[in-house]
Amino acid sequence: MGRLTNAMWRMLGAQTSRNQSQSLTMIKESAEHDDWASDLADGDFASEAAELDMSLIADRAKFLALVREGGDRKLDMKPFDVQLQGALRMLEGDVVEMATGEGKTLAGAIAAIGYALDGHQIHVVSVNDYLAARDADWMKPLYDLFGISVASINEHSTREERQKAYDADVTYASVNEIGFDILRDHLALHADDLVAPEPDVVIVDEADSVLVDEALVPLILAGSTDAEIPNSAIHEVVAHLKSRHYELDQDGKNVSLTEEGAQFVERTLGGINLYDEKHVSSTLVHVNVALYAYYLLERDVDYIVRDGGIHLINASRGRVARLQRWPDGVQAAVEYKEGLNPTQAGEVIDTITVQALIGRYPRVAGMTGTAIAAGEQFRQFYDLQVSQIPPNRPNVREDEPDRVYDNKAHKVEAVVDLVAEIHETGQPILIGTHDVAQSEELAYFLDRADIPSVVLNAKNDPEEAAIIAEAGRKGAVTVSTQMAGRGTDIRLGGSAGDEEARDEVVELGGLCVIGTGRYDTERLDNQLRGRAGRQGDPGRSVFFSSLEDPLVTKNLTHQREQSAVSSDGSMGAKGIEAVQNAQKIAEGAMLQLHSNTWEYNKQVNEQRNSIVRRRMEILTTDRALADLKEAEPERYESLAEDIDEDVLVEAARQIMLYHLDRAWADHLAFIADVQASIHLRALGQQSPLEEFHKLIFAEFVKLAEEALAAARKTFVDATITKDGVDLGLEGLHRSTMTWTYLVHENHFASAGAQAVQGIVGIFR
Repeated sequence: MGRLTNAMWRMLGAQTSRNQSQSLTMIKESAEHDDWASDLADGDFASEAAELDMSLIADRAKFLALVREGGDRKLDMKPFDVQLQGALRMLEGDVVEMATGEGKTLAGAIAAIGYALDGHQIHVVSVNDYLAARDADWMKPLYDLFGISVASINEHSTREERQKAYDADVTYASVNEIGFDILRDHLALHADDLVAPEPDVVIVDEADSVLVDEALVPLILAGSTDAEIPNSAIHEVVAHLKSRHYELDQDGKNVSLTEEGAQFVERTLGGINLYDEKHVSSTLVHVNVALYAYYLLERDVDYIVRDGGIHLINASRGRVARLQRWPDGVQAAVEYKEGLNPTQAGEVIDTITVQALIGRYPRVAGMTGTAIAAGEQFRQFYDLQVSQIPPNRPNVREDEPDRVYDNKAHKVEAVVDLVAEIHETGQPILIGTHDVAQSEELAYFLDRADIPSVVLNAKNDPEEAAIIAEAGRKGAVTVSTQMAGRGTDIRLGGSAGDEEARDEVVELGGLCVIGTGRYDTERLDNQLRGRAGRQGDPGRSVFFSSLEDPLVTKNLTHQREQSAVSSDGSMGAKGIEAVQNAQKIAEGAMLQLHSNTWEYNKQVNEQRNSIVRRRMEILTTDRALADLKEAEPERYESLAEDIDEDVLVEAARQIMLYHLDRAWADHLAFIADVQASIHLRALGQQSPLEEFHKLIFAEFVKLAEEALAAARKTFVDATITKDGVDLGLEGLHRSTMTWTYLVHENHFASAGAQAVQGIVGIFR
């Protein structure tokens, strides 16, 4: 079976023609208002726009004339018809696919202006702080022209700056910052401390990256605790295991002790029995977590060591994943492995996935260069449709057939040979690699071939904009990890904008993109490929793969046919078919993982929403005192004789909030414990998903009652004076420090679950 065509993707939810005729008609009609718009003074734009009814087709046509004139006047960027088309589809709540270099930033701003004129408050979500700040500043003159306020948020923004930014009509921020603001609001003790507003409209940039690739990543709010640091003796043992002491599963995703390895560990740890009741829940789990850290996680692939700390690498972007850490003790295990002081994970106070975060918004739209292939995920998990927007100019890039080799050595040799051949002509080359180690290895081989190159990876990502900007210069050879979300166009001839230099590169054939291996999803391949052929520029792309690539070894188990291998290691059609099949299997597995995780998280999200509603009622009303007064009338009457009602309201609020927050944190810990062992239910012919829902539902039913009971006791026993209540004096301490981070892996396939799977493997 060949690759899915665009027609097939349309059947899976990608609406490339849905309502497009109406959009095109509106754009055509807008030209009739161009003279009217061009005659307006700057000061008239806001008032004229305010008079428009965005639900009327005629008024939308006038709106398009206004933004076309405004973009030309204030940004020196007159929107193309396809940009207006993309904006209209976003105003209808679609995810639009617009190729790299087609002007998504301006299209998104036009859509945001349209929503704002309709009375909405808009969040434009980016993948990082840099893009959020850049786009807000870049588009600000256009927003100002229409009398629409715009602001951005970054990790350094204070609470006051965040509140002010959220008060703007349009707020640009990374998905992480918005998520963490929501989590921090769940700890607010006074209504004035709340930061994040009620969600209204969100426009998601790099929508497939945010809504699919990172949708399963939990955002964590943690607090200080006296959590146990793993036993260093375990790490000493695991670090010195031989290959015969452990084994990897077929996918290379789980590791477990062999029988000989288990005996070695038991003997070295003092003759213990790893499998008795005393050690299964502690020692054996720590051993399996250490195994995972030492033998599955690779330095310069999964993480780098810099400035005395472990920095995780975002696999979908090839850059440092700021604030991310592993769960279930893996972070500390990797720190032990690298000779660093282990850090504590702390107690999880609250958590939310990106998928649940975006699901809070009543209106969602988005834009990306590779939406069609994610159409099924958009439809299934967000009820979103995709509109494919044609390029402003026809794409003339030459996409060559893949070149597949029998092993990695032959592949690398072929890549270097092609780069040398192209480099002699002066044509600029962008080479995509999968990880830091691969990028540095390839740069080494290029250097040996006397081919100078610039490397962009997680170790130097602060310089990314400058490196990418020069990647289109004549003779440039740039080796980069994943290109998604880089946010900078590659201009032919370089960043200086020299037309003569550009023309020279055009004559050479434009940018040549070389992929050194297919990704688990074709979307990431296309994001790399899309760097060439921007806005009708010439370009060329070719992907190299081998049967030793992780994509193939993890997803295909059959042996290759030796007869299909040429003397140079190339494999022709048979090899291409093998790589395509491996990618289809990987994409199917990811969709299944997304579906499973959504099912597991659904009830957790509903429970969180219930707690949030209860908490907001306590925070903003007198409900806490009313409940405690009803439950403990005698205590209330006694206190009311000497203490003002306002003081009692605040004291009751603080008591109720403390115990509700405590109960929710305990419930999250219970959920984590269930997650770590729920896979064992399958051994008893039970459905892990059904059992998970039963367990957490039964526990949650008791939560509100137990929180109220604890609050009643504190209300009766605590010292409440005219100054209120001091919970610290009552031994009820909140965390002295809180911090935010992201769990690097899917929560339901985390190291804890993998450790349990390792145990199951031994028992079998």
